[in-house]
Amino acid sequence: MGLHMELSAREDCLYCAGPEQVVEMFEWEVFTTSGGTDDLGPCGTSSGQAPSMDALRTALRQMAPNTGAWGRITHRVYDFGTVPDDWSRQVIFRATVDPAGSVRFTRTMP
Repeated sequence: MGLHMELSAREDCLYCAGPEQVVEMFEWEVFTTSGGTDDLGPCGTSSGQAPSMDALRTALRQMAPNTGAWGRITHRVYDFGTVPDDWSRQVIFRATVDPAGSVRFTRTMP
């Protein structure tokens, strides 16, 4: 009988659903480009990709025309007991507004 000191805090967590406690989030951000710099505008987070795309689409349509507004959706993975870092973050879509006012999404990852 051993003490099993090798067990992680994740396995001892009273609030965890099981050994795999990973949360996926989708962040959306709007930027305006002026003078060669990107300024952050409206942004938000959702647990689903589709709601993030809808929120980004709505925010881009509300921007004034000819502001050079564009957006992106970032997929981020949060793991129990870790600090989010860049390895857990991937830009998956870039969005632009075409001259007709429609928002176009382009996939940025394979």
